[in-house]
This record gives sequence, C-alpha cells and structure tokens, in this order.
Amino acid sequence: MRIAVKMGGYAFPSDLDSELIEKYAVLFRKLHHDGNRILIVTGGGENARKYIKAARALGADEANCDQIGIEVTRLNARLLISKLGDEACPEPPTNMYELRRALATGKIIAMGGLTPGHSTDAVAALAAELMKADALIRMTDVDGVYTGDPKKDPKAKKLDVIAPDKLLKMVICGECWAGGYELLDPVAVKIVGRSKIPTWIVDGRKLENIEKIIKGGRAGTLVAKEK
Repeated sequence: MRIAVKMGGYAFPSDLDSELIEKYAVLFRKLHHDGNRILIVTGGGENARKYIKAARALGADEANCDQIGIEVTRLNARLLISKLGDEACPEPPTNMYELRRALATGKIIAMGGLTPGHSTDAVAALAAELMKADALIRMTDVDGVYTGDPKKDPKAKKLDVIAPDKLLKMVICGECWAGGYELLDPVAVKIVGRSKIPTWIVDGRKLENIEKIIKGGRAGTLVAKEK
C-alpha cells in the first residue's frame, strides 16, 4: 500500500522524547520492509508554537511566523530521518518538485511543511494526493472525531465515519474546539474531499492502530462518504 502519515504535534513535545521518535521510526521501517510505500509529514508541536509566539513578540509578521513554524517541522522530520537511516531520503522535501523526485526513489520520505499559509495537515493531504495514496492516516492524541470535545464533554460520542463535507462544516463552525484537540483544518478537509483518499483520524499513541488500518482493519474515525 501507499500510505501517507501525518504525525501530530503531540509526538514532538517541548522536551523532545527520542525514545518515542525511535518507536515510530522502527514502525515505519517495518512497514517499509513489508512492501508498503511510506511518506510521513511531521507537525511542529510545542516548540513551533514557542518559536512563533516569540517571533510575534519580536514584531515578526504572520508570513515570517509561518516560515519559522515550517523550519521547526523540518527539524522534527530530520529527527525521524536520523533513526530511519539509509532507508529514508536524507533530506526533507521542501517543495512539490522535490517531493516528486523523492517519491521516485522508493525510500521512506519524512518531511515537514512546505508553504507559508498551509498547515502540515494540508501538506499531508497534498502529498497523499501526489503519491496516489491508498490511505492518509492522521495521528493525533484522541481516537477519532467526536460530537463534542472528548476532553471536556463526557457525553461526546465518537463517530466511526464522517463525510468530508460534514467534517468541513464542523471545522468552519468552530465545532472542532481549536486548541482543544487536533483534527484536520479546512484546507486539508477540502483536499481530502476532492482526492477521495480514505483518511483515518486515529490515536497515534497506540502504534497498533497504524498497522491495523494498513492490514484492512478499522481504528478511529474514517473520513469518507458515508455508506
């Protein structure tokens, strides 16, 4: 299978956990050895937010703040590459042309952001579209899409499947509780909708969820047309 994975910021706390990153790298190498094509987009995490906050305080405009965040996501990708070794492309692609060339190598690709104004969610959706992925897996710190914020509402119910247009309405209406828990941003949802790539939002802290989806099982919430 061709799999695009978005690693959420939870995997890159301010006090970086090298053991956690190693666990993910070991999993991606195993999936690669099993014959899957793997592309990973890393988020910025707490360190990106810290740098952006400091840049704003120093008078940086939003475009420059975006660029600073992108640089942090690329550093996170380099951490992953450090453990993936020769089985990964040595450099994170920084634009779609470089990504296309990296895909031609057949190696594991780890990358961060690309363009100011585009989140790493949107980058992961674009990368999945370019590689003609069989699935996009969005690894976060909750186990799917809920009817409410599961960290605050004990009555919130998890959805097994949600259509892209319904998820887009939730995002635009602010029902994804920005700052509460991560899902997909509007641009990413639109790309997922047009590409029709099955997109899974899962608890990435449970590594078995990733393998389960690749083997045809279910985990978290599937973003696709409801049947």
